[in-house]
Amino acid sequence: MTYIVALTGGIGSGKSTVANLFAHFDVPLIDADIIARQVVEPGMPALAAIASRYGETILQADGTLNRAALREKIFSEPHEKAWLNSLLHPLIQQETQRQLAEIKTPYVLWVVPLLVENGLHHRANRVLVIDVAPEIQLARTMARDGITRQQAEHILASQASRQQRLACADDIIDNSGDPLIIAPQVASLHQQYLKLAAAAQQDPHR
Repeated sequence: MTYIVALTGGIGSGKSTVANLFAHFDVPLIDADIIARQVVEPGMPALAAIASRYGETILQADGTLNRAALREKIFSEPHEKAWLNSLLHPLIQQETQRQLAEIKTPYVLWVVPLLVENGLHHRANRVLVIDVAPEIQLARTMARDGITRQQAEHILASQASRQQRLACADDIIDNSGDPLIIAPQVASLHQQYLKLAAAAQQDPHR
């Protein structure tokens, strides 16, 4: 079984930046967000189930999912969010396992924004948290998504706290400063993960 390093962090922490640096070392990435989008593409059973529950207005003119409308629907109705999660989570997990089974490298980077929120950290051998101060998260999110501070604060409040995330971390990258200092940290962690993966191969119970 491939050694799994889960990479997580709050919104605006720079998860993609760090993941891409690992990709430079030919580390395969399995991205939960990409899989979540794939399972609701046109023609997929999950999209048909969503359209059946909410009607055709939940679809865009081209037949793709209207994400804004769906977000609106589940944001104010917890039981709808629970229904959607019960539909999508098993499909996402199934596709994740399928992709993991195809990995041939010593370790894989599993990028999961909601790792802590969904209690998935136990499914990884190691957890890498990208950490930044909440104020920086807000500024980056507002600039990137063109939203108000209030909207950004709302998103932040719906995620795990910084303390909760750090409590699950085996490794931490502070991404609040100069991005140039991140690359050497990634290079160092890459070497560490190769060693850990090799040790785990020799002793599967570790």
